[in-house]
Amino acid sequence: MELELEWLTRHENIVYCVGVSGAYSESAAEKAYPNCETVPCEQFDIAFQAVENWIADKAVLPIENSLGGSIHRNYDLLLRHKLHIVGEVQLSVRHCLLANHGVKIEDLTRVISHPQALAQCEQRLTGLRVAREAVDDTAGAAQFVSLHKLKDTGAVASINAARIYDLNVLAEDIQDDSDNITRFLMLARDPVMAGTGRPFKTSIVFSLDEGPGMLSMALAVFSMRNINLTKIESRPQRKRPLLQPIGNPDGSKHFDYLFYCDFEASTADHNAQNALRHLKEFATFLRVLGSYPMDINLY
Repeated sequence: MELELEWLTRHENIVYCVGVSGAYSESAAEKAYPNCETVPCEQFDIAFQAVENWIADKAVLPIENSLGGSIHRNYDLLLRHKLHIVGEVQLSVRHCLLANHGVKIEDLTRVISHPQALAQCEQRLTGLRVAREAVDDTAGAAQFVSLHKLKDTGAVASINAARIYDLNVLAEDIQDDSDNITRFLMLARDPVMAGTGRPFKTSIVFSLDEGPGMLSMALAVFSMRNINLTKIESRPQRKRPLLQPIGNPDGSKHFDYLFYCDFEASTADHNAQNALRHLKEFATFLRVLGSYPMDINLY
């Protein structure tokens, strides 16, 4: 028993995030859990599995970006795995142009980074007239430039990556849009206790029968109770993406969708409980992914 408690204590502050050290996901994990030990990994799936298998206590993973939109892979993984959303973190993404010491901007012929980072710095990179090459993550680009001591290649990454890989910051805040925010989800094996003493958000996923007005009816269960929906995302069901309605004379098929919704209320709130009960009356599937405190401290 003592050994088991020691093992749990040793692992309770381990948080998985995606990307090598210096990635924005690591910064989000440190904002969410200031005293944690972050463990970078290569794939989103690995982070989910690490928490499920008690290798880690939490995972912090991106779900949407204000410029790039939703990370659809993580929506699919939320449904596949049995983890709970226990919080959210919103992080300001500030891209820097990094290179080895002694390298000047005019020496660069190529810049490497994650494809979204390259797209978010389109105007600045176009002005430099450099070739662009996509890699798996921003910090990985910085690591590659440093490891190979490249003199003609720069990386778009965070200022933390510059410190970690001993690179020079040639330019800061090179993103085209200053309002570049990524929202991350905090995932755990057990849910947090829902409360009403502070702003809460609840994330759900549901499916509906095909038919006119079905989605409108589903969303109305929230509006009639004055509950604010902050996001709705539709994803085709992976196991049965196409269905043919019974009695359809022309034999046409349609996508069978899952709807992911976030709303501003706690499951401890009576209005939210009534809305979910109402939705369950006609939804063909409904699952609460998490009810958790909102991140009201942006950046």
